[in-house]
Amino acid sequence: MTARDREHPHPGYWPSSWPVECGGNRRQKSAAGRLDAATGTASVVTRSDELWHVMAIERDPGQWYIGGTMPAFTGPPPHGWVERIDTNTLETLARSPELPCGDHVWCGAILAHANGSIMSVNGSYLHRLDPDSLEVLAEAELPADRSHNGLLALADGSLITKDLRLEGQGGTTITRLDPNTLDILGEPLVLSEGSMGRIASDLTADGEAVYVPGTEHMFRLTIDGDTMAVDAQWQPRYRGANADTGLAWDSCISDDAAWVMDCGDIESVRLIHHTEPNGRWERHPGSELSWRRPAPWDGAQRLIRIDFSTGEVNDIAPFGVPGGGIIAPPVHVPEHDIAVAWDSVNGGLAGVRTSGDLELAWQLDVRPSMQPVVYPESGELVINDFTEAGSDDLIVVDLNTGELLDRVETGSTIANGMFLSAGPNRSVFYCSTLTVARVSWA
Repeated sequence: MTARDREHPHPGYWPSSWPVECGGNRRQKSAAGRLDAATGTASVVTRSDELWHVMAIERDPGQWYIGGTMPAFTGPPPHGWVERIDTNTLETLARSPELPCGDHVWCGAILAHANGSIMSVNGSYLHRLDPDSLEVLAEAELPADRSHNGLLALADGSLITKDLRLEGQGGTTITRLDPNTLDILGEPLVLSEGSMGRIASDLTADGEAVYVPGTEHMFRLTIDGDTMAVDAQWQPRYRGANADTGLAWDSCISDDAAWVMDCGDIESVRLIHHTEPNGRWERHPGSELSWRRPAPWDGAQRLIRIDFSTGEVNDIAPFGVPGGGIIAPPVHVPEHDIAVAWDSVNGGLAGVRTSGDLELAWQLDVRPSMQPVVYPESGELVINDFTEAGSDDLIVVDLNTGELLDRVETGSTIANGMFLSAGPNRSVFYCSTLTVARVSWA
């Protein structure tokens, strides 16, 4: 089995079409079946509240959960939360207690584990929850007192997570835990660099590898029992020594390579993670938290391919506009030999042909910021477009031509880098601050 293969059933998860962020550990964001938005009529159900919605996941068919935190940058202490929802109305069917997060404000993660539990990481805490009542079954304070982003289950069922550190903030701590007791397995691993992007992993016939984007290099970790080790023979540098660009967010594992975009530690991200606790102030920073602020570098936004075998790094700047910036990673679709990248700060969505040298295929004048969903069978990409009017719409784009196939208003006026999830019956769940929505095509 190679990384070119599609996401496949993974022994660490409850059997589900979308048990974890991005649909699987390779972060291919790939949905089964067809959306066929151009021949359907979209309908929207929207719920507005005071929550920061991060992602939606599925356990059993029709059993969906939303996890998130509180946008409590000032005032009373924040907390994490998980809800089980009615997929048609978005009504809350069950809600967890307030989950401690170490007073950090940042987007964590949830997943549906093979042992039946719902797992939640938020701030510096990990929780195991009952899937029906969402009561806490186990709680663990993580060894690094910082925000954690990303939570995956490995093939042996163990959980793996990491804290978020920017340039100059020391090495990132990667922790593995028992999925039942939440006890730490082995010694946490501290990388030689900080890491901003979420971890990805690749389960192949040769074993399981974990990929971590550092502040300069991409790292590969090998798993052996309860121990993790850094592959010293594969540490390609994705960031040029004198490159005027930012850090990489998550990677998409596809076609025997890791696909990333740089220019991610924009001003608002730096502001949140240079304060302690992360994202907490006595006085609200106001517009300084906006991702629309100019980027703190002159470099253009890049899409980067890092070969698993050779470590060779290839890149393309699809837009060529100085001061690019993003708050989410790219996606590569091997069935169509195309990768999709965007520039949130300047605007622009691009398709890049990947069968040989990276080559621009098309561009679209929109402003995405979110983790998308792709439908390889019908060749469709679903992503957001934050309009000049302040509406965060969902758009459906033809992967091969860049044609805009449909546009749907979600009812949200706040865009961020959260997750879209492929729901049942030609639907997509949308998560953002203060708004969650379900868009369906019929």
